[in-house]
Amino acid sequence: MLISRENLKLFCQILHQGNQKIVFTNGCFDIIHAGHVKYLNSARSLGDVLIVGLNSDKSVRMLKGESRPINNEHDRATVLEGLRAVDYVTIFDERTAEALITLVRPDVYAKGEDYTIDTLPEAKLVEEYGGKVSFIKFLAGHSTTGTIDKIKGQPQ
Repeated sequence: MLISRENLKLFCQILHQGNQKIVFTNGCFDIIHAGHVKYLNSARSLGDVLIVGLNSDKSVRMLKGESRPINNEHDRATVLEGLRAVDYVTIFDERTAEALITLVRPDVYAKGEDYTIDTLPEAKLVEEYGGKVSFIKFLAGHSTTGTIDKIKGQPQ
């Protein structure tokens, strides 16, 4: 289910009051592949509710360049909503999810193992209020960029 940013803080407060352990992750999720599904399943296993912060089209262009995203934010949100592991999706325009972290206050913030506490600005916020940061192992050989290159016929 898609949750607007305006309703996110109150919604998460209600979840916390109900003793629901909130897991939050974020990303572009442009072309969903097996690596994404495995990652999201792993993130979901860390709590009761998984909320995904989805980079908006504007945000993806800032991070990945003008040729991205391949799929627009509404289509990407629809695909995420269809995955069993994902309970809620919210879309954001910023380069990082720091502002969302302050609204959600997740019990667990999950990110890929390509990040570290030092390279993840959101991690500091989570640790400040006593939340946990969890790094999830990637499924080797699976990436959106690799999929795009393969479609273009470029060597892997």
